[in-house]
Amino acid sequence: MATITLKGLAHSYQAKPEAPQDYAIQALDHVWQQGGAYALLGPSGCGKSTLLNIISGLLTPSEGQVLFDEKVVNDLSPEQRNIAQVFQFPVVYDAMTVAENLAFPLKNIKMPKGQIQQKVQEIAELLELTDSLHKKAQNLSADQKQKVSMARGLVREDVSAILFDEPLTVIDPNLKWKLRRKLKQIHEQLNITMLYVTHDQLEAATFADEIALMYQGKIVQFGTPQELFERPNHTFVGYFIGSPGMNFIPVEKHQSGVSYQNINIPINAQQQLALQNSRSSNLKLGIRPEFVALSDTASPHSFAATLESVEHLGSYQLVSVVFAGLKMQVRVSEKMQFKGQELHLSFPSQWLKLYIDEYLVAEPAPQAQGHNHE
Repeated sequence: MATITLKGLAHSYQAKPEAPQDYAIQALDHVWQQGGAYALLGPSGCGKSTLLNIISGLLTPSEGQVLFDEKVVNDLSPEQRNIAQVFQFPVVYDAMTVAENLAFPLKNIKMPKGQIQQKVQEIAELLELTDSLHKKAQNLSADQKQKVSMARGLVREDVSAILFDEPLTVIDPNLKWKLRRKLKQIHEQLNITMLYVTHDQLEAATFADEIALMYQGKIVQFGTPQELFERPNHTFVGYFIGSPGMNFIPVEKHQSGVSYQNINIPINAQQQLALQNSRSSNLKLGIRPEFVALSDTASPHSFAATLESVEHLGSYQLVSVVFAGLKMQVRVSEKMQFKGQELHLSFPSQWLKLYIDEYLVAEPAPQAQGHNHE
């Protein structure tokens, strides 16, 4: 088990990178604490698999250092780093039985035979593979093979970290939820540093205590699933996290704050101060569909909007409205009924976020978490 530190890390697949867009990973500093369950989340092409392969030693970074427990490991192979990695597609030895596949990493470290049998049995029970132990791997389905691949990553207790690269891609959808919960349970039992790469926010939130969200080669936010939902640090976080994502209103500076289509929208004193100190014209207000207040009647701080459509989704309704030409999503109780097309929106100040140049500003500093992040 190890604390993994990235210092000034950057990577380009080009021989002579010159501009930021030449880098798959933009320069970053980050710490994954020993024993933590982390997710590296982001869309295809954002750099998350590149970053994982740098941590594992499959790829040497163009710049910066990777440290395991404060020891630089840039020149060490995955074996020397003592990393277990589970890939998107199962890596198993077809000619071996499931038991032999699980025992293989333990034989390599010369664990006594009795101990190997005990450990194989323990992990097989955890991943519900006991009935398959004597089957040849070639006779298993794709999702069973992936369970074997995951079990082989988990069987050694002496690993520095276990890295999962989109491990549930080939898993049957009905099994995915069960396996995510199982991985979480295993993490709690074994206390091993686990880093889980995925493009699926639900997968990340189910597995991880903290999520690093990547966008265009950068970690744009690192925090708990709740922090990413309630305080998106970047407009991309607001868009990517949540279903649907955050509503954004492009605004302009105004004497007393900001306006959209000549409609003044009140903001708090901290946000006004941030505006005064910025020369940028790239200004947005963001609010989640869950936090927009919707009513049939006007109030002193509400804005007129037109009802466009209502989607019934079981325990709630997703309402599309048009506010001064801008389409917005509002999530309301299933019980709410609409009398006509005319509605009124209001934006509670604690949930109305100000973004300057795409980054969140004028928020109270979050409590110290005891780790570095961008």
